Amino acid sequence: MWLGPEEVLVANALWVTERANPFFVLQRRRGHGRGGGLTGLLVGTLDVVLDSSARVAPYRILHQTQDSQVYWTVACGSSRKEITEHWEWLENNLLQTLSIFDSEEDITTFVKGKIHGIIAEENKNLQPQGDEDPGKFKEAELKMRKQFGMPEGEKLVNYYSCSYWKGRVPRQGWLYLTVNHLCFYSFLLGKEVSLVVQWVDVTGLEKNATLLFPESIRVDTRDQELFFSMFLNIGETFKLMEQLANLAMRQLLDNEGFLEDKAPPRPAQPHRNISALKRDLDARAKNEYYRAMFRLPRDERLDGHTSCTLWTPFNKLHIPGQMFISSNYICFASKEEDGCHLIIPLREVTIVEKADSSSVLPSPLSISTKNKMTFLFANLKDRDFLVEKIADFLLKTSSKQPGDNSAGRKASIMDPAPESPPAPQEAPEQPASTGSPCGGCQSSLAQEAPTASQGLLKLFRRNTPVEDLGAKGAKEKMKEELWNIHFSEYGRGVCMYRTAKTRDLVLKGIPEGLRGELWLLFSGAWNEMVTHPGYYSELVEKSTGRYSLATEEIERDLHRSMPEHPAFQNELGIAALRRVLTAYAFRNPTIGYCQAMNIVTSVLLLYGSEEEAFWLLVALCERMLPDYYNTRVVGALVDQGIFEELTRDFLPQLSEKMQDLGVIASISLSWFLTLFLSVMPFESAVVIVDCFFYEGIKVVLQLALAILDANVKKLLDCSDEGEAMTILGRYLDNVVNKQSVSPPIPHLHALLTSGDDPPEEVDIFDLLKVSYEKFSSLRADDIEQMRFKQRLKVIQSLEDTAKRSVVRAIPGDIGFSVEELEDLYMVFKAKHLASQYWGSSRPAAVRRDPSLPYLEQYRIDASQFQELFASLTPWACGAHTPVLAGRMFRLLDRNKDSLINFKEFVTGMSGMYHGDLTEKLKVLYKLHLPPALSPEEAESALEAAHYFTEDSSSEEALRQEEGEGAGSEDVQGKGGEEKGTSPPDYRHYLQMWAKEKEVQKETIKDFPKMNQEQFIELCKTLYNMFSEDSREQALYHAIATVASLLLRIGEVGKRFSAQPGRKARDGAPGEDQPPAPDPPQDPAQELQPPAVGDPQARAGGDTQLGKAPQESQVVGDGGGGEGLSSPSQRLSDDETKDDMSMSSYSVVSTGSLQCEDLADDTVLVGGEARSPLAPSRNGGSVDTDWSISFEQILASILTESVLVNFFEKRMDIGLKIKDQRKVERQFSSSSDHEHSGVSS
Repeated sequence: MWLGPEEVLVANALWVTERANPFFVLQRRRGHGRGGGLTGLLVGTLDVVLDSSARVAPYRILHQTQDSQVYWTVACGSSRKEITEHWEWLENNLLQTLSIFDSEEDITTFVKGKIHGIIAEENKNLQPQGDEDPGKFKEAELKMRKQFGMPEGEKLVNYYSCSYWKGRVPRQGWLYLTVNHLCFYSFLLGKEVSLVVQWVDVTGLEKNATLLFPESIRVDTRDQELFFSMFLNIGETFKLMEQLANLAMRQLLDNEGFLEDKAPPRPAQPHRNISALKRDLDARAKNEYYRAMFRLPRDERLDGHTSCTLWTPFNKLHIPGQMFISSNYICFASKEEDGCHLIIPLREVTIVEKADSSSVLPSPLSISTKNKMTFLFANLKDRDFLVEKIADFLLKTSSKQPGDNSAGRKASIMDPAPESPPAPQEAPEQPASTGSPCGGCQSSLAQEAPTASQGLLKLFRRNTPVEDLGAKGAKEKMKEELWNIHFSEYGRGVCMYRTAKTRDLVLKGIPEGLRGELWLLFSGAWNEMVTHPGYYSELVEKSTGRYSLATEEIERDLHRSMPEHPAFQNELGIAALRRVLTAYAFRNPTIGYCQAMNIVTSVLLLYGSEEEAFWLLVALCERMLPDYYNTRVVGALVDQGIFEELTRDFLPQLSEKMQDLGVIASISLSWFLTLFLSVMPFESAVVIVDCFFYEGIKVVLQLALAILDANVKKLLDCSDEGEAMTILGRYLDNVVNKQSVSPPIPHLHALLTSGDDPPEEVDIFDLLKVSYEKFSSLRADDIEQMRFKQRLKVIQSLEDTAKRSVVRAIPGDIGFSVEELEDLYMVFKAKHLASQYWGSSRPAAVRRDPSLPYLEQYRIDASQFQELFASLTPWACGAHTPVLAGRMFRLLDRNKDSLINFKEFVTGMSGMYHGDLTEKLKVLYKLHLPPALSPEEAESALEAAHYFTEDSSSEEALRQEEGEGAGSEDVQGKGGEEKGTSPPDYRHYLQMWAKEKEVQKETIKDFPKMNQEQFIELCKTLYNMFSEDSREQALYHAIATVASLLLRIGEVGKRFSAQPGRKARDGAPGEDQPPAPDPPQDPAQELQPPAVGDPQARAGGDTQLGKAPQESQVVGDGGGGEGLSSPSQRLSDDETKDDMSMSSYSVVSTGSLQCEDLADDTVLVGGEARSPLAPSRNGGSVDTDWSISFEQILASILTESVLVNFFEKRMDIGLKIKDQRKVERQFSSSSDHEHSGVSS
């Protein structure tokens, strides 16, 4: 490639001059290409350590004038061919011109200008199409692709200099982090280290410091531990590795696409050596942090942040912190964690103005909202730009603002006046629940159900005034007063100042009258509800009356949801719960419905309207408890792992005991999934929900630790798991809320665990206080870090479980060992995943659906199967291999969805590797009959298909099977209509598998006869199959003999069956038959094989397939085609060989035995070579009456020992799998890389 001329002072250091003229010098890097000895080793080492471009461009051209000591690089090349082209161009186009100049400066100026012109011309057509990576980075990406054989689709994110510890020796080199792989390359004094690890295979990632490995990063896979150290910036490297591993885990979990953030913000001036992907990942990480900190909707994108101060009127201080701006919100977070948080939705902003600067208050900015609150920011660095940005966002916000009907609710929620607390009896007038934000769509629902406008607790509570409840009532009234005072000082609604005092009030308990409102605010659900008016009622309307697996499960669990509460002992509460759960299952089909969602939702409905409960459920499932309620409860398992880790840290003595008993796994899932609602009295558990909506999962973990801590002595004395569970169950049953004003609700769990001596009661507020005192050192950032670490373990553990389940589902007679099946599964899975990130444009390559049974989750299409077939098959056929792979795929793809699962794949592989000669020939025979052969002839394939069902050959069985197939299609059709409702029904799969497990026997008699064109294809495959074998001469000779013998057998069989065949055809006038072909012009029928690449010829060869099944029956009746019983087949083996072997051999050997295919101009006629006659293939040059049976082919092959040995030979698939794994990462459509040149 041409280079912009750069100065080189020492031209000959480490370079060897190969060609020279008065103006240019062509040089080669020492040690490249021709040995190099010690110098080459040293130079190679230097190039790796210093990241020299000479690793990928070992040739260069320099420009120099005679009297100058300065050289200029003008071109470089990765191969001699490339650099020679540049050299010849310079000699042909510039040498004569340069000799005219008198001044050397003019020569240099002209050369530089010419080279710049060439580069500009080349780049003119290459406009940056998303390729804004700086030059140095693009060079590194080129090195990575060449060094590791990666395709164009594999993008480099960043690269770092570091050391890889191989044993106790550090190898200095370069770590390349790509979207899907971690790669390392080192070349030191002749010793080369090259590592490639897929992110989906990483089981652990840790940053640690030990005496042996000072400040290193440890990467664990199932097979090895890798240590990397000596980073310039280990923090940045580790953070990026975490992000990439996390993305891979998301891919395994739910197949989420890589760039979820469609348009992440990009810096105005990209930094040198940082790729666009790296910036995208950084932006993504900031977005996630921003959304998690302020509980914002999932589609919110951070635009930028700046340091500033915020004036807080409640304590008259300017608090330093960070202002965050996104398209819909302005947020503030103080530097101190408990200082102050503030969220200002732009929909609430009325005025943004720049106040006058002063020495006390530099660059102030005032923001006013609809509820008369004003926020004063100061110390802003670029205030004018900030105001412009906010103004732009405000314009966009006002254009998409919902109707005015939502203003009533917003005004009331954000009204700071303390004298108007929301009273239950005012619910219809003051919209403290939802009716209005939904607009007209919700009004009909509101008329139908009271739950559309208020919580169930208000509908079912006793009409006892608070004053009549004595001390409890007074306590409740005092709480309400405290919150009203807080609202007057800190604001009310979304724009409230959230401080440590807010948290203290939450810990003391939220009054029942405010619970629904504050849950909405603290969880962030309020923002989503206001910005999506009418969404819930639309979902209810769409999902009503729709049946799915999710709705079936919901119906089953409805009456198990808090049955002890009066609100759910009648149809009003049950109907509301049904609508909310069904609407959510319809919104999020990935989750659909999961057990425990009913318990949580029923509590949400007690304190809020249906719409509020729905949006709280959305916040819970999609943001606050990520991945908790999917089919594999991954999120709960992750937090269970965190809980075990925290138990080891805080309660080490107890941790060991609990591990031995296996208690933590049993208790924590129910605690976390239901937020203690299923294991603790309702009045107490609801206080935990209060804290959870404010603090997140941290509260649940702290409380779980406090419960274990309170029972340490008893748990240490336990002898088994049951005893430990009883102790914890009885303790939780006696956690009481003495301040609750609601009537006590009997706790069913308590009835089961009550004993003779009930333990003393524990106040929930005391328990919360203890949990904060002892375990408050937990931080949200630390929890997220632990979640990442545990997610790697959990998802890889689930993947291992899936692998074992799939392997167990494979029948025992498949022939492969368990280890081989597991290795094949990993190769199969890797091929599926590679298609997701390197070939997702393929229409058939569908995204993985984790809700499907394990066996159906990973599937591959025809092109992927072709790649695996080529690398794993023992029947290598050279250029014919893709054709054979296509036929094998069609044979295995029984349901015709253009995808095969692992079981089908293994069945195909086993047919080639295991079994005796007969079994392998059966597979080969099937590959040359429908449905494997010629998918274009759909009708013919259908008529012959019943020969290839692994069931009995009766047509009734076939019809029954087709009926079931149609039924399953109907099921799929219905599923298509209800797409998005729930995961598919598993019963269909269970029935399908049960049917597959029935004993099915396939006999030779079930096979149809093979017509002439199909026989030609079989011969072609056999000729190609032997081309790479060590005994190919003998094999060619043998197959020529067998083919000639079979041709004569077919001819004789035709003579014996011709007359009965005609009568049978005449006797069946109802059947459509193609016109009879012309009679053959030679007793031995001509056979002209079609070219491999000629689809028309292949299609033409199957024009008679529709007749093949019928003819096979007719021939059988005539007695002319049954094995070797025909008179024509009573020739001895010796006679056959004497008559035909030499002439057959001469035909095959005409091309020096390099026949990838049978030549189009060669025809086998009775074992002699002759030119074909003129008639076209479609005109009937193939004899439709000619046929051969499987028994005849088998018997003929048995006469040649060399063929028998070939098919009986045992092959080891293990070696092929190892080779495939090495090649897997080098899958590339244009892998034209020079590996030898790179490594020198």
